[in-house]
Amino acid sequence: MKLRWFMFSVMMVIMLMSSSFVFAQEDPAAQGISPEEIAAYPEPNVTQIYANEDLVGDRQYRRVNGGVDIHDAPNGNYLSTLGAGFNFVTVMSESNGWSQISEGHWVRSDALTTDVAISNFGGVLLPEEGLTYPMAWVLVNLYPSIEPGGEPSETNELLLRYAKVNLYATVEVDGWDWYQVGVNQWIEQTRVAKIVPVERFEKVDTEKWISVDLFEQVVIAYEGNTPVFASMVASGLPEWSTDEGLFHVYVRYPRTIMSGSDGLPDFYYLEEVPWTMYFNGDMALHGAYWHDGFGYRRSHGCVNMTITDAHWLYNWASDEMDFTIPNDTGAAVYVYSSDVYR
Repeated sequence: MKLRWFMFSVMMVIMLMSSSFVFAQEDPAAQGISPEEIAAYPEPNVTQIYANEDLVGDRQYRRVNGGVDIHDAPNGNYLSTLGAGFNFVTVMSESNGWSQISEGHWVRSDALTTDVAISNFGGVLLPEEGLTYPMAWVLVNLYPSIEPGGEPSETNELLLRYAKVNLYATVEVDGWDWYQVGVNQWIEQTRVAKIVPVERFEKVDTEKWISVDLFEQVVIAYEGNTPVFASMVASGLPEWSTDEGLFHVYVRYPRTIMSGSDGLPDFYYLEEVPWTMYFNGDMALHGAYWHDGFGYRRSHGCVNMTITDAHWLYNWASDEMDFTIPNDTGAAVYVYSSDVYR
């Protein structure tokens, strides 16, 4: 009798475990929304901003190899030395193996590289009625998983970096969000940059204002309470983190020189940084022609954007600063983190 009761108990435990497993596998949230719902809204309802070749390619940007001497003319008088570092210049003209980098400043052309690949990525205009589903950009080329928490599956279509996706449903697996981006297509949250608008609060005192989400690495432009534009950025690395808080654009430059860490291993000198808006000391929103790493932290504290996005934001925010009023400030800039960076 005792043996029969023991066997019965074991069978009951196995049945309960099996039922729990089936229930977990058939959890509606883990299945996401239906193929019919996805077919009705296959893409985010946004307007893409495309790169203008005349704008993006209007300068010859070159990286400097090591230190370089600067002369007043080809084979002319020595003026100074630009020390080795993360240095970029713009070439105005070339003559007999020399490159003019500004008025009266020349360097040997063989000291410059030609490997500057300017990003053609552009942000999106957001619909006045709002997004049908939350939207994100894919950060790396990947095959989505068939289920939340699963391995990448080549039975799914390869999604390329910068692809725009709807986030149809969310399931948490081991502390991380997994997003449904298609039929049997799931991506873990670290593989996307998600648009997360914030509510306007009373300390935002300009009609046009900007939020920078350091967690998602996304910038959003607002008119009143309405998000109108969004794109990916590259903010400060941990050792040069971008400050959180509410600021205002206090000075703007279509082109400016940026330099820092003189004499240190991380010295940098960047000529003609485009569409720059300073908002917190030496931290600025600006275009970056020297990398295509948007969606990841990689700056000395500034908020890097593509030339296309920086140009759009610069023009859009221009009417918030009245240059006839001394010390007038421009659009409010709210820097925050929508989650804890891990």
